[in-house]
Amino acid sequence: MKLSQAKTEIEALREEIRCHERKYYVDAKPEIPDTEFDMLMKHLEALEFEFPELITPDSPTQRVGGEPLKGFKQVTHKVPMLSLDNTYSEEELRAFDERVRKSLKIEPEYIVEPKIDGLAVNLFYKDGKFMQASTRGDGARGDDVSGNIKTIRAVPLKLPVKFELEVRGEVYLTKEELARLNKERETEGEELFANPRNAAAGSLKLLDPKQVAKRNLNIFLHTLGSAVDSGWTTHEEMLQALKKAGLPAVTPAQKCNTIGKVIDYVNSWESKRDSLPFEIDGMVIKVNSFEEQQVLGTTNKSPRYAIAYKFKARQALTKLLDILVQVGRTGILTPVAVLEPVHLSGSTISRCTLHNEDEIKRKDIRIGDTVIIEKGGEVIPKVVGVVESKRTGEEKIFKMPSRCPVCSSKVSRLGEEVAVRCQNVSCKAQLEGRVIHFTRRNAMDIENFGPAIVEKLIDTGKVKDYADLYYLEIGELSELERMGEKSALNLIEGLEKSKGNTLSRLIFALGISDVGENTAELLAGKYADLASLTCASVEELQKIRGIGPKVAESINNFFLESHNLKVIEKLAQAGVNTRRKKGELATGNKFKDMTFVFTGELLSLTRDEAEREVKKLGGAASGSVSAKTTFVVAGNEPGSKLAKAKKLGVKILDEEAFKELLR
Repeated sequence: MKLSQAKTEIEALREEIRCHERKYYVDAKPEIPDTEFDMLMKHLEALEFEFPELITPDSPTQRVGGEPLKGFKQVTHKVPMLSLDNTYSEEELRAFDERVRKSLKIEPEYIVEPKIDGLAVNLFYKDGKFMQASTRGDGARGDDVSGNIKTIRAVPLKLPVKFELEVRGEVYLTKEELARLNKERETEGEELFANPRNAAAGSLKLLDPKQVAKRNLNIFLHTLGSAVDSGWTTHEEMLQALKKAGLPAVTPAQKCNTIGKVIDYVNSWESKRDSLPFEIDGMVIKVNSFEEQQVLGTTNKSPRYAIAYKFKARQALTKLLDILVQVGRTGILTPVAVLEPVHLSGSTISRCTLHNEDEIKRKDIRIGDTVIIEKGGEVIPKVVGVVESKRTGEEKIFKMPSRCPVCSSKVSRLGEEVAVRCQNVSCKAQLEGRVIHFTRRNAMDIENFGPAIVEKLIDTGKVKDYADLYYLEIGELSELERMGEKSALNLIEGLEKSKGNTLSRLIFALGISDVGENTAELLAGKYADLASLTCASVEELQKIRGIGPKVAESINNFFLESHNLKVIEKLAQAGVNTRRKKGELATGNKFKDMTFVFTGELLSLTRDEAEREVKKLGGAASGSVSAKTTFVVAGNEPGSKLAKAKKLGVKILDEEAFKELLR
């Protein structure tokens, strides 16, 4: 291969790998199996080995993992968090052992542990106290997720040992907990987590530890970062000491004194991996002696004293009998494969999601095809391909319906979005989610309406859309299970009170796709009443600063749906305010073209009150800091927004300076 050809191929490979790295490490939404990713990386490594003059510092082969996520304070690891080299064959394991023995000139002792399918983290203890937890990030720096890790009950906040300790591990969910979480997400119409790693990554990205606590995360610790004066000489000794100190050390861990015994132990787990309460996708083999680990050293990417043996992806062939379309709680239509039942990895699979129409077209999946189903460490089975050689010519190409299969309303697809949506607020598939959203605090703020009551009202047929809430009577509410007359009266009072809400609250409560609170305020500022908004064209909506083509199309589609107009008419007839209220718009232009971001706790007013004050004076309030931010107002215990503001040179105000600005 010529140098010019190699350069072109290397750049293409790097771009493809970077794309998959971001989807895997940052977005936690991988598109290809690990085996395919590893093949891409090995191909790039081989080309760079042949043409070393083409190696650049930004090549994927020159760094460890993905970029740190935004929104958290950055932490520099005392010792870099390296990733492991992967192998898929017995021959490669023997080659690893040969390299180790050649370097050490002795027979090494190994420790073999399960490779947990989770998210890598680093815990730091000082004087026996939990100080900090961080994600791997790019290997040198990660995100400070201390608050989220503290919600894991397996992590002790105080240790009996007093020396400084940095220890690495894997945050994961048990199979049972992941199934529970996915069931909840399915009920809410949210995208399901494909595997425990995605679930752990998604959980640790949450900025509210209270929400993280609901995920029931767990952790196993498996690698030493650093330990000052610990006295440990082997990895086995460290694991035992961690357990003794109350830390959740990885289990089971087996000591083997030959590579043959390592291979036997690894193979024994490939067949019984389903017996564990958590998912594993392979086994990790490490040299036991810390002194020998030091001799072997590391590359800039991986330790030379450890390797991961990945189990083969578990696949099966079956017939795709049909493709049905389900409607989620948010109105998104999802194609679902109806399969000839097939047994795979301890369960019988008869259905699996096909995600969206674009994915079906990309894989050229047709009704009647023989398809390949995979659960390679995945909890949710997926169709990874079709066996074209088995086609008979009678297979049918799938086409997404133009109308909702539940309510027959016309469906829409916005711009470049892959999702197809039903916008009918009365659609039975979406009803519960829409009513709950309508009653929420930041929407119509209807007191005492929880999910349990909403479910009962829908099940009994008393509520067929959210406008029906305003036609409920005390008598029919008090008939509900565990609902007395006093409780019913409280609900009616909450409904009456909500009728006087602002127009922007009502617009947000309607549940228009892509219309959040800020967009709702922009619309209320432009249109004096809901009737005017319902007649707005896409072109007219796009002229509003802050509303782009996709959002404009979404708003227009919502009001083109006749069912929605009928519900809006019912709201107006019930006495719900549908006009802009006095004082809802800005009363001044002191903050015109200014954007404020608030971080930390303010003492004299709430965050909502502060943002309202900004908007009254013509300014905008944002949840994220950018170069266009005018001021960041920092209260007590400010978060990562303060650090970002300093980095970008954004002017920072304390609470008193902000109040002075309001005068």
